[in-house]
Amino acid sequence: MTGNRKREIIEDFAIIGGLIGVQFMYAGNSVVSSYLMMLGFKPSSLIILSSLATFLILSPFSFMFERSQWPRGMSLKLLVQLFLISFGGVTLFQSLFMKGIKLTSPAMATAMPNLAPGLIFLIAWAFGLEKVELRCKYSRAKIAGTLLCVTGAILMSLMQSSSNPKEMPSSPPDHKENFFDPEKIKGSMYLMAAIVVLSSNIVLQAATLGDFPAPISLCAITSLIGMVLTGIIQLIQQGSLEIGLPLLNIRDLIGYSLLAGIVSGACVSFNNWAMKKRGPVLVSVFSPVGTVLTVVLSAVTLSDTITMGSLAGMFLMFTGLYFVLWAKRKEGFLNNDDINSSEIA
Repeated sequence: MTGNRKREIIEDFAIIGGLIGVQFMYAGNSVVSSYLMMLGFKPSSLIILSSLATFLILSPFSFMFERSQWPRGMSLKLLVQLFLISFGGVTLFQSLFMKGIKLTSPAMATAMPNLAPGLIFLIAWAFGLEKVELRCKYSRAKIAGTLLCVTGAILMSLMQSSSNPKEMPSSPPDHKENFFDPEKIKGSMYLMAAIVVLSSNIVLQAATLGDFPAPISLCAITSLIGMVLTGIIQLIQQGSLEIGLPLLNIRDLIGYSLLAGIVSGACVSFNNWAMKKRGPVLVSVFSPVGTVLTVVLSAVTLSDTITMGSLAGMFLMFTGLYFVLWAKRKEGFLNNDDINSSEIA
């Protein structure tokens, strides 16, 4: 085994292990965010606090480790990209996502984004960021795996969100009301809109890393811009920068902000690095891991139930994830001639 091959294998394990760790942190953050909003926090306030903490935590690391990778000048194209990533990934996505959590549940909020791999796959394919040859079995495996992830996400979202005991009325249940709750439908629409924004933003981040190959710096800058934009929007909509009515003291507030900043900064920076190495599709297909973790955490902390439909959805998502990982790994060991000739089946 050559040195390059060993390095690629070690890097693969690091990327896969890191992406699983990212989903652990995302799952815990979703449950904590849901709890804080129940206490009275406004979604925009959570975004401002966590984005500010992310910027403050990542800026020293960005300066120490990535200063040599900063572009010498800011072109208009790069400025527009940074603005769009900040507004889409920080302000718009998180606002829609937190509103969706508030109206549905943490389990559904992390299950719905599993639809993103399908959208990201199509967008990345259209812009040439993902290699697809329909005659190649590995490309077909990636498509099949993505479809399985999407199918499992839909099944899990429907079954998990329709059986939350804390929402059951004391009178005999009305099944129509259970499945067609206006609040849940509204929350689902928020989540779907968030997914579209997230998918576009991830592909845009992958493209921006070509001109700005500094993942930590990119996260720090977009967090700062996103915080400012969120604050401006809150001022326009509400006339003030109010936190809400939290039942937390200032020490807990600072603690949450730092924790959220660390989680957001570490996750986004690692995802950016992984996208730079392996592309946006591989990063997105790990979201089923976060869904399963959130379902388990919600069952333990918020008394959600785990149904057979949810378990079936989990199985489909992990099967799809395996197909995509297998295909991506095989493609990594082949050059273009191999894919276009010997691997066509």
